Amino acid sequence: MKAIVMTNVGRIDQVLRIAVGLLLIALFAAGVIGPWGLIGLVPLATGLLRYCPLYQLLGIHTCGANAQRLP
Repeated sequence: MKAIVMTNVGRIDQVLRIAVGLLLIALFAAGVIGPWGLIGLVPLATGLLRYCPLYQLLGIHTCGANAQRLP
């Protein structure tokens, strides 16, 4: 059985999410910012999965028209 992967995060959005997530985690690891830097896990995860639950609630899709999008 083939799994269908639905996305609602576009490529540019994905790159920005991953970059911001990694930056926040790196700043936390270096001791520059406090534990709230772990919030970087959220954009990192949504960027890697190309799925954002908040986007789905708001009906936002930043992926292209030919991508498999969430309804």
